[in-house]
Amino acid sequence: MTQPPARPAPPPAEQQALLYLLDTMDADASQVQRHLWLIRLMDWIRGDGSSADAAVARVGQLITAVEADPATTIRLQVWWRTLLDTVDGTTLLSDYGFASRNAFVSELVERLHYKLLPVSPETTDASDLFALVMPSALDAAWLAALPGTYLERLAELLSAPASGMQGAAHPKLTYWQNTLLEAMTFCTSQIRAAGFSPEIRLRMSVRARDASPFHTLASDFDTLRDAWLAQLDGSGSGADLAQAVNHFRTRLDACRNAASTVYTHLDAHGISVDLVFRLRQLRERVMRIRALLDCLLVDPPHVHTALLMSHLASVGQDQRSLRALFSNSTSLLAAKVAERSSEVGEHYITRTRSEYRGMLRSAAGGGALTALTTGLKFAIMAVGLTAFWNGFWSGLMYAASFVLIQLLHCTLATKQPAMTAPAMAAKLRDFSDAGAMHAFVDEVTHLVRSQVAAVLGNVVVVFPAVLLISGAMQLAIGRPMISAEAAAYVFQSLTLLGPCLLFAAFTGVLLFASSILAGWVENWFVLHRLDSALRYNPHITRRLGVERADRWALFMRQHISGFASNISLGFMLGLFPAIFGFLGLGLDVRHVTLSTGQLAAACAALGWDVVRNPALWWAVASIPFIGALNLSVSFYLAFRVALQAHSVTGLGRVRIRRAVLERLRSEPMSFLRPAREEG
Repeated sequence: MTQPPARPAPPPAEQQALLYLLDTMDADASQVQRHLWLIRLMDWIRGDGSSADAAVARVGQLITAVEADPATTIRLQVWWRTLLDTVDGTTLLSDYGFASRNAFVSELVERLHYKLLPVSPETTDASDLFALVMPSALDAAWLAALPGTYLERLAELLSAPASGMQGAAHPKLTYWQNTLLEAMTFCTSQIRAAGFSPEIRLRMSVRARDASPFHTLASDFDTLRDAWLAQLDGSGSGADLAQAVNHFRTRLDACRNAASTVYTHLDAHGISVDLVFRLRQLRERVMRIRALLDCLLVDPPHVHTALLMSHLASVGQDQRSLRALFSNSTSLLAAKVAERSSEVGEHYITRTRSEYRGMLRSAAGGGALTALTTGLKFAIMAVGLTAFWNGFWSGLMYAASFVLIQLLHCTLATKQPAMTAPAMAAKLRDFSDAGAMHAFVDEVTHLVRSQVAAVLGNVVVVFPAVLLISGAMQLAIGRPMISAEAAAYVFQSLTLLGPCLLFAAFTGVLLFASSILAGWVENWFVLHRLDSALRYNPHITRRLGVERADRWALFMRQHISGFASNISLGFMLGLFPAIFGFLGLGLDVRHVTLSTGQLAAACAALGWDVVRNPALWWAVASIPFIGALNLSVSFYLAFRVALQAHSVTGLGRVRIRRAVLERLRSEPMSFLRPAREEG
């Protein structure tokens, strides 16, 4: 084996620190003092934490210093044996990096404890000690970089015989080998327990459940262990061991494949974060057993042992990370939310001239209904409620108005982008397909002109509709919708010179949040099979009748996403300004259709003389910018989520940007109206 390259002599201070550490090594010290000494030794190996190569060099210095003095060698071996006798190494190999709880929320609380509460080195759990000894991201790097010669010398220094009944029955068995066997036993039990849990077992495919690979996993491992111990003692054959290993590996793969069939069920019936969390834990335990097998069976095992320790050090970083927990456990949920939003979003994209005209009619209806919403908003404000109750009743009114727009099959323009972005990103599932990018750019042009049609339909109708309502009120009760003072406030709140563009961008965030909530609610509805419950539950069918229950189930399945989106958006538009005002943040909302309706009410209140008021034109100038920010912010956020759900990388995003800019340069009018051949 090649020797590691020659390294410069260590600085005197570094060498003195090592000698001091070796002099203070005491096997008779208390348990906590032994652990503290080990932590100090690892700190010395890391140095300033800037270089894995420097840490590897310090490991070489440590080995050389110990080997140079036989007394130090003996003291280290005694100290090491004492450490092994007082901590449980099996938990490190079998459980480190895995959740100590079976549920997502419980694991979240556990990780918060890790972050907020200190860990004591006074422990018999090797996992807790390992987390204290290997707290840095550098540890994984230097462990993986240890050369083979160092690993062989460390193995010779630290090898110890197994203790207890196994050590007595198998004199050649080492402590490390016995720990590996015990860890695999524990992992096998955990995999079987997960496979037998009703949440996973009932969602497997019928074929996987009938094959039942989890039943014989433990006995297959017992066969492997007995064959390995027999070969170690000289009474077994290599052929028997190879057969046992192959059979056990095949059984592990069968268990993993059986568990993976649950994802098919989740794809059809909704994603559960807790269930995904358990499936990932099961998969990782299968991978852990494979790594432990390599450490036991591959000769020499030192390289695989170092890689295992490096992996554990890396896993330790993830185990303390809240971001890793959310990322790993919610990625499938994000993908499913994006997929469900894409199903809804397909209805909002126009591709032909007839669909384009249909969007204009639908948006015109939405604008007319929003005119009524504007009148109700000013009526609530006229009551003079406190900020919270004004926000609550405004939110309730917005929600009812948006639901009415949905049920009448009309369109509110700014709700579209957050729904259509996932539908567009779905075109990029197969990035290797040459036509995928072209199809995607086509969808961009379809979306942009759909938004133009929706915004125009809303704005062009809501303005005159509010003028008509205000004029009717003037004739009926002798005063317009709002007073002159309120009209002046409307101009001030919508002026381009104020913060209304910031508020418009914030409204785009709320539009995105409502679309995400809609996808989540629909996933929850499907996961809990509420459509089936509405259709077949005996108590419901007795009250409604079979046919009516079936119609209600179909109705709710088709509209649950829209209800969730509209109701949540309504309450966010109403309540968030009040909540942020209470917190002193001063954030408000500016929605293009609602703002246009308010502007029309202000014009009606001030009469024809308003055209000579500069405040009007500053407010009018802000309307297209409000619409653009409502649309672009919500679309951008939803599109990012959809790209992540479809695993589109940074390079792919660059290609997307170039393709869209090229289409804009070559065919700019395609973003505004459909071509003749499309209709």
